[in-house]
Amino acid sequence: MSTMMAAATPSRSAAFASMWHLLAAGLYRGLGALACIAMVAAFAVIVLGVIARETGLDIPGLDAYAGYAIAAALFLALPMTLQRGDHIRVTLFLDRLSPRVRPLLEWWSLVAGFALSTYVAVFTCRLVWMSYLTHDVSPAADATPLWIPQIAMALGSIGFAVSFIDALLARWTGCAFFAAGGDEIARVE
Repeated sequence: MSTMMAAATPSRSAAFASMWHLLAAGLYRGLGALACIAMVAAFAVIVLGVIARETGLDIPGLDAYAGYAIAAALFLALPMTLQRGDHIRVTLFLDRLSPRVRPLLEWWSLVAGFALSTYVAVFTCRLVWMSYLTHDVSPAADATPLWIPQIAMALGSIGFAVSFIDALLARWTGCAFFAAGGDEIARVE
């Protein structure tokens, strides 16, 4: 009986990792779509600001809204860019390591990335909550409650931590996490 349980365990863990990866990939696509919307919003606000200046209109807070949209795009795109291998990584250093040392450093890097991204995610969620509780508003002309634009930062940070969990699970099960071809950009020939 225990032999049957031992034989079933790897398939269960592989099935769990596969299901987790599908859910995480959906999260990455959703956050990536929101990042695209934020980039379009930043572009629209900047164009509106240029038009307003040329026509002599005064629309207060446009610079702040452009900044919120750009920050939202940056944070929301973090998980997808990690999965696609577009973050700056240390492949130049890793390629020169021995095959025995490289996996250890890769594990350490993934664990350290997970720890740091989780810390940032917890901090940003706490920041949103504190901004909401204290009714913190933007010092710019828009006077926007800061918890509203900070939500995008928190969502992106949570997604980034999830992407490191996904990378660790993929590494644990022997699956590929980083998209094929992502290392080609990072290499210098």
